[in-house]
Amino acid sequence: MNYLTVTHLDISFAVSVVSQFLNSPCEDNWNVVIRILKYIKKYPGKGLLYGSNNHTRVVCYSDADWAGSPSDRRSISGYCVSIGGNLISWKSKKQSVVARSSAEAEYRAMASTACELVWLKQLLQELQFGDVTQMTFVCDNQAALHINSNHVFHERTKHIEIDCHFVREKVMSGDIKTEFVNSSDQLAYIFTKSLRGA
Repeated sequence: MNYLTVTHLDISFAVSVVSQFLNSPCEDNWNVVIRILKYIKKYPGKGLLYGSNNHTRVVCYSDADWAGSPSDRRSISGYCVSIGGNLISWKSKKQSVVARSSAEAEYRAMASTACELVWLKQLLQELQFGDVTQMTFVCDNQAALHINSNHVFHERTKHIEIDCHFVREKVMSGDIKTEFVNSSDQLAYIFTKSLRGA
């Protein structure tokens, strides 16, 4: 099912959740898999479309679901990267440690996303793909963006100090430009939370 997420991003979160039970699946897990397959069969036209645009701007959306896993309360990170409005990279993954605040969860997601952007920039430069001087990094958590611009660490942010330095370094060098987006316009939402509605 992981291969289906290559063209069906809308099932990424559901597939990542059900994949956690591969070693010891139960009947409920099987029912979820059947439901995902029925969804794909019902909506065959959903998927990725690539178009020709007049720009090669790199834009990345990053999101986290604080304490989203009910079993161990770890947060889920997710991101998606587009070039010229076309999606080229995405990921949804449970964080390795429990975050003590939503800002911490978001900042850990930002740090792992920044790593992806650094790798992507090097790849695009090797391929001599356009002018990749600055990439836009979009986040819906104002506290995480404030930590990024605040040069003074407070006692409550010391546990994420390395992530802060890494992301801040990329912003200060001009590789990444951060922007705020409302949660209702957060594209990476589908990688961290289940879809609403029917």
